Amino acid sequence: MKKIFLFIFAFTISFSQAQNADKAKAYLDEVYKKVTSYKNIYIDFRYSFENSKERIKQDTRGNVTLSGEKYLLNYMGVTKIFDGKKIYTIIPENEEVTIEGAENKDEQMIMPSQMLTFYKKDFSYKWDIVQQVKGRKIQYIELKPTKQASDIKLILLGIDTTTKHIYNLIQIGKNEAKTTITINEFKTNQPLSGNEFIFNEAKYKKLGYYINK
Repeated sequence: MKKIFLFIFAFTISFSQAQNADKAKAYLDEVYKKVTSYKNIYIDFRYSFENSKERIKQDTRGNVTLSGEKYLLNYMGVTKIFDGKKIYTIIPENEEVTIEGAENKDEQMIMPSQMLTFYKKDFSYKWDIVQQVKGRKIQYIELKPTKQASDIKLILLGIDTTTKHIYNLIQIGKNEAKTTITINEFKTNQPLSGNEFIFNEAKYKKLGYYINK
């Protein structure tokens, strides 16, 4: 009888966890469907990083314009442009531009164009808590990497239950370092000039920038 009870208990827990994961995945898919219906998205965000062991604490702001896989990111005085094939990193302080293929990116880094799609592979899902933030109801989904080699311990993705837009992303590393991206402003279908994602090499050469390919 004890073995039967333990089997039923284990089966119930396993079934409940599977339902939990399916619920979380379905919710993320709903959010993905909503945001990918827009022609473009403009996001103004706050970036916070804290590593208590190393006594490091950073807090800054940035913005990014997304259109499909392409993006224009302004962050910490640096501009990054991804035209769908190459990443252009413009550093005015050093008067330098670095050009590299997207395949050379850090695998542990979530690119701006992947913020809404990264969860689709190599993560497990869990329905987490709900919080009231400034009058908004934020539903959290917990994501854990399925690859042991990942430096990420877990990610909490906060979603506004009314708009189905991402409110924040909290990433905890295996070294307990905490990265938080909070969205301050979320605009959709903005008028774009058409050259936001085009790197003008001649312009920067004329300014005397070093072009590192």
